Amino acid sequence: MAATGGLRAISVLGIGETSRNAGAIAVESTVCLARAPFFDWYARFVTGPEVVRFSPQQKLRLALDNLINPFNLGTIFGEAGIEIVANSHTVYGPGIAGWGRLSGVSFTQDMTDQFFGTFLIPTITHTDPHYHRRPDMSIPRRILHCVDQTFWQRDDSGGHSFNYSQIIAPMFDIGISNLYVPDLQTRFSADTERYSIGLATAPIDNFITEFVPSIASHIHTHVVFVQRIINQVAVNPP
Repeated sequence: MAATGGLRAISVLGIGETSRNAGAIAVESTVCLARAPFFDWYARFVTGPEVVRFSPQQKLRLALDNLINPFNLGTIFGEAGIEIVANSHTVYGPGIAGWGRLSGVSFTQDMTDQFFGTFLIPTITHTDPHYHRRPDMSIPRRILHCVDQTFWQRDDSGGHSFNYSQIIAPMFDIGISNLYVPDLQTRFSADTERYSIGLATAPIDNFITEFVPSIASHIHTHVVFVQRIINQVAVNPP
């Protein structure tokens, strides 16, 4: 349903190269485990700078996959639980009810980020929403790569482009969060501070994505939890 609605919306808006009839018929997926060849997606992730052009449909599916990934959901619910246990006097309230409300807010914020940062803006600007690892380079150059990818990214043709997703998407996230997140300061100075902190800490995700697979090259590990915890500490220091 989400894929069909998203495709219909971008076809009506005329975004990208999507056909005007896209989404007119419900998107269906068929999974055949018996004949599906084994593909090591982790190996593909750690290989590095290969460029695969993503269609608007694939960017939409990537955003949805990132959102409902079990490790992402587990991290959202886990962080909410820890915060409620540590402080039961938040605006969300104590106990299961408070945990549910905080989880819901965190989930919708993540959904907004995925929609604008992974799907809509990359579709309009014809850019690649992935971070591309460079294990083929030296350590100093990989460090520089992690930093400059905050402002510079691959485009759909394999070239390079300004990182519109990283620069513009947080503005939508902050603006929409101001509409419904309880006890959130909405004055311009507070918005500017949140934006600046988010931009300053953006390379953290890149460092983790770049170097953790190298450190744990023999372990198929997911680093979503580590990324979110470090980001949370960076944004909300003790």
